[in-house]
Amino acid sequence: MNKIGVIGENGSVGCFRAVGLEVFPCEDPQEAAKILRKLAEDGYAILYITEPLAKQIPEAIDRYKDLPLPAVITIPDRHGSSGAGMRSVSQAVERAVGADILFGGEK
Repeated sequence: MNKIGVIGENGSVGCFRAVGLEVFPCEDPQEAAKILRKLAEDGYAILYITEPLAKQIPEAIDRYKDLPLPAVITIPDRHGSSGAGMRSVSQAVERAVGADILFGGEK
């Protein structure tokens, strides 16, 4: 079974533990980048990271964007979505198929 991890602010990621995901509470962007790299090296297939942290470590996340694993997916934090996660998915689809088939240029 593939491992799934969640990286983010403690108040935003604790609930993921209840559904069986491994949670890595983190407030510091440098620490988040280290955790992301370590989990990728440890064979995690999916890594969720809260939007505020993801926004602060784009270079660390970009390292994995064209690799099959891990899939790094941004998620809203406890304050709600900034839209960054949906933009990330849209960009990944556009890279894969060569066109914006999700929104047709309307974001």
